Amino acid sequence: MTHDTLKAFGYPDTIISNYQNWVVLLSPHQATLGALVIVHKSEATAFSEIDSASFAELENVIKDCEAVLGHMFSYQKINYMMLMMNDPHVHYHVIPRYDSVRSFHGLDFEDLGWPALPQLGAGHKLNDQIRAALTTDIKDVWSKYKELSFDDVKTSGRTV
Repeated sequence: MTHDTLKAFGYPDTIISNYQNWVVLLSPHQATLGALVIVHKSEATAFSEIDSASFAELENVIKDCEAVLGHMFSYQKINYMMLMMNDPHVHYHVIPRYDSVRSFHGLDFEDLGWPALPQLGAGHKLNDQIRAALTTDIKDVWSKYKELSFDDVKTSGRTV
């Protein structure tokens, strides 16, 4: 099922990983490098409307996000924001937090809110080329990570 919230975040072009009840997308606006969106596939517009299988699966989605983003970008913290004001279907914004600048394809990404609240209006709205490159890079690491067990690789103190 494809609903308006999925489309608003670039589905299907921004798919990083697909789960039974959730899809992980690259956020078209990178408030910080590696910002993702975890979107529930149903028409639910309240968190309380999703089923127990979705809640159970969310644990794995979160672990995967943290492992892959930690491996790729060595974030210091990670924030999850469930806003659902403009895009009504259940979804989380995943905002990796950094105490220093990160770069990708010649663009510098500074976490202007560090160490306080993330500045969601800051960052970059990616052009098609950079968006595709970042999506591909994260998707490639994600698929390699999924082939490993959670304890196979240690990087920057995080399990990948």
